[in-house]
Amino acid sequence: MAATVNQVRSSLSKMFKSERYSPFTLQSDGESHVEVKLSDDIDDHAPSEQAGQPGGSPSYRPRPKRNYRMCYLALGILFIFIIGYLIGYVSHRSPLQEPIPCDSEQEKGVAKKAIVEYSLSWTNITSLLARRLTPDAFNSRLSDVEQTDHTAGSTGDNILGNHVLESFKSLEMEPWTDTHYVQLQMPNSEKPNRVLIGQDEVCQPKGYLAYSATGKAKGKAVYGNYGSQEDLALLQTLKVELNSTVILLRASGQISLAQQVANVAALGVSAVLIYPEHKTETTELYGHVHLGSGDPYTPGFPSFNHTQFPPTQSSGLPNVLAQSITAQTAVKILKRIGGPDSPPSFKGKLDNVKYTLGGASSEDVTVEVNNVLQDTEIHNVFGVIKGFIEPDRYVVLGAQRDAWGPGYAKSTVGTTLLLELARAVSEMVHTDGFRPRRSLVFASWSAGEYGSVGATEWLEGYLSSLDRRVVTYISLDGVVTGNYAVNASASPLLHSLLERTMKEVKNPIGFGESGKSLYDHVAGVNFEKAVFKPMQMEDSAYPFLAFSGIPSLSFRFVSQEVYPHYGTSFDNKEYLGFATAHHLGSIATGAGLVAGQLALRLVHDHVLYLDVLRYRKVLSQSVVNINQRLKQVTRDGSAEGLSARWIIMALGSYSRAATDLNTELLNTDLTDTLACHNINDRIMRVEHNLLSPFVSPKEVPFRHLLFGHGSHTMAAMLEGEDREALRTQLALATWTLQGCANALSGDVWDSDNQI
Repeated sequence: MAATVNQVRSSLSKMFKSERYSPFTLQSDGESHVEVKLSDDIDDHAPSEQAGQPGGSPSYRPRPKRNYRMCYLALGILFIFIIGYLIGYVSHRSPLQEPIPCDSEQEKGVAKKAIVEYSLSWTNITSLLARRLTPDAFNSRLSDVEQTDHTAGSTGDNILGNHVLESFKSLEMEPWTDTHYVQLQMPNSEKPNRVLIGQDEVCQPKGYLAYSATGKAKGKAVYGNYGSQEDLALLQTLKVELNSTVILLRASGQISLAQQVANVAALGVSAVLIYPEHKTETTELYGHVHLGSGDPYTPGFPSFNHTQFPPTQSSGLPNVLAQSITAQTAVKILKRIGGPDSPPSFKGKLDNVKYTLGGASSEDVTVEVNNVLQDTEIHNVFGVIKGFIEPDRYVVLGAQRDAWGPGYAKSTVGTTLLLELARAVSEMVHTDGFRPRRSLVFASWSAGEYGSVGATEWLEGYLSSLDRRVVTYISLDGVVTGNYAVNASASPLLHSLLERTMKEVKNPIGFGESGKSLYDHVAGVNFEKAVFKPMQMEDSAYPFLAFSGIPSLSFRFVSQEVYPHYGTSFDNKEYLGFATAHHLGSIATGAGLVAGQLALRLVHDHVLYLDVLRYRKVLSQSVVNINQRLKQVTRDGSAEGLSARWIIMALGSYSRAATDLNTELLNTDLTDTLACHNINDRIMRVEHNLLSPFVSPKEVPFRHLLFGHGSHTMAAMLEGEDREALRTQLALATWTLQGCANALSGDVWDSDNQI
């Protein structure tokens, strides 16, 4: 009762002492004054001014009237009303003030959640990830993902896709699927492919190269080593005729099957035979020879079921026959082609073979390819952990799910890591109180073996929005093939982040270097030179970078020698175990920590850890090369006005914009969400604005100025002799780079356009 009386007294005091329109000051020790108006829509002096009183003084009071009796009666009624109101108010409100009963465990959980949500440091986050991502957990998951046959669109592929979907459901990741109807080239079960020497059929191979031209071709046999540009230049130096021949190549691992076929096709061969150098000479080889990515019969367009496009095909499809053969068949051909001896660099690993170049004196070889196109339904599977502040910005981690044969290094390890990272981060959010600013999307792709078909079709389907929302793509394909070193391919925007991450992750591959970081493993050498390699077209991260303009990264733990088992039945657990010295679980976990920390840094920090200044170095080197090339072209004075002046000025604009952004960042309050969002917007424009706007994504899908393919690229300006074409290339590249600089500057009035 005493408490009730006190509350009534307090309420009365507040009522009679309050001034509805008067300002008041809130002040705590050591803090500045903050003035707050109780009513924002009415001016402080409005009441008295509206009453017509002079000066609007809040202390002015009208003269009281002499009708005291009526006054006392009104006051009495008012007093009784107030007392009744307050008693009712207090008695009604009291029950709400009693504590809500809950057990001690609930109280601890609520307290822990409140504390963790606001106190997780970067050290806390990385520790939580390391605690939840372990070799034991990886090994346990690995057996769930194994599939003997999971070619794209097959029953095994769909079973594995459903497993991924159910895993995402169990983690409450709101999973969804993305369906495409693509044309995949398959062997003809009724009419097998064949290879003949003279009139003798030497094989009907089970392996094949998807997207080969079909038909029959005959010609003199030539041995061309790996079919690299250097190998072919050497053959031409040795006067070996390649036109209308059947060329025999060994699978490289250094360049893709598609690039091998494209190289020799440019010199007029009629067919290509490619074999793997394996201990078992009967090993079949599978692969594809489309020099591109995605469904080659819907280039630049998504292959949704409800869309129709005019008949077209990718310019990256070969116009020559391409077929894989076993090493055993290669021996039969090499023993019968004759010709001059091969140079030392052409000597392979096949036993009892004298390597000769073949040519005019060799026997005829006939190649028959009867592959057929098959309409195939494929499914990409996604799950998301949504951000708490900027959910519309996301980092994508992806892994292909399909493979020819076991595909252990190609897809099984990557898919396992994808699921383990999803579990680990999900538990960090639900249990440990981690609150990512941005979202994390986990993607399981189908038809990766045919040239990143599933991933590319997704990019084509949502191209208009993804470049504005996807912060970075991180590929988990082929992430473990050895235990010697780390190689990576990435946008320059991500070089600094990978370097920092490798300094934080303990080295899982130098087993005698306990406690050292991955970065320490390459200490003493140039980090970029030791780790970074150019991103090739067959890299699953490539279409994200060169087609969609999304900063992308792939990395892999490798051995000293190239992993030789891709596309064969030997890409299995046993042989990958040999390649990793039987430390697959530990190395894969290390790879997961690298990928996980890369992603978490990008969804955790207020400002994206993408280094715009690092791009300046790469752009500068390209401009230097172009300047030197132009000096050579204009040496005789016949190309007046053709100079690197304007592209050098565009480079200067980019450099100033990048420097200004860094300076602005140093002076930005990182708790200001809007300011950070604007800075991140400008950073995210860099990669996308390096896509040339002057070429068609249908005709030239890889439009990136630095990493694309086509006449619009900076690399293309270093080739060719047509000076008018060079002038056009130079102008378009200049405006692409200048546009990138303007976007990085921010608002239009801040653009540094001096061209």
